[in-house]
Amino acid sequence: MNVVEQWQLAVEELCKKDSKIKKIISQYKGEKLTLRDEPFETLCRSIVGQQISVKAADSVWKKLEKLCNENINRKKITNLSDERMRGAGLSKQKITYLKNIAKSDVLTTKWEELSDTEAIEKLCTIKGVGVWTAEMFLIFNLARPNILPLADIGLIRGIEKHYYDSERIDRKELEIFRSKWSPWCTVATWYLWRSLDPIPVEY
Repeated sequence: MNVVEQWQLAVEELCKKDSKIKKIISQYKGEKLTLRDEPFETLCRSIVGQQISVKAADSVWKKLEKLCNENINRKKITNLSDERMRGAGLSKQKITYLKNIAKSDVLTTKWEELSDTEAIEKLCTIKGVGVWTAEMFLIFNLARPNILPLADIGLIRGIEKHYYDSERIDRKELEIFRSKWSPWCTVATWYLWRSLDPIPVEY
């Protein structure tokens, strides 16, 4: 089954399971997650997007692309000065993380041989890459279908908005959605994100 067929099956099964997700999906017919073929770019985008809004992350990324002449790669990130990267809106910490990724050989891993948990653990061996960043990589580069990033603010806000009338909820309540949406947590997560932001999330 290819990615397109997998997405369609996920949509059909989620609509049967969950009336709220069905309503959200109906508002974004024909839209779906955009995958990235370049692992380095996906991981860098995830670092840039840590703890800031989709709009802010997109702005910083465009500035970084300009510094790299529209081609962000290991060599260019390694050679960019910290000063120029700060000028693009990156914090000192994120600059360090991006350079750590550029120096790492983790992205040469044969991901198809690893489970979701194993892949996340492998990515987290790069200093600066935490579970959330690794989950974004699994979603946007590896197209893993059952990732539920419970530390993601957008996902949390989406669940609160659509299922709890915008009341704050705790981790235990969030965990309910893992079994509710499995094995298609990635697709459900994407639609929750989409329902909150005029710009589709990309990493």
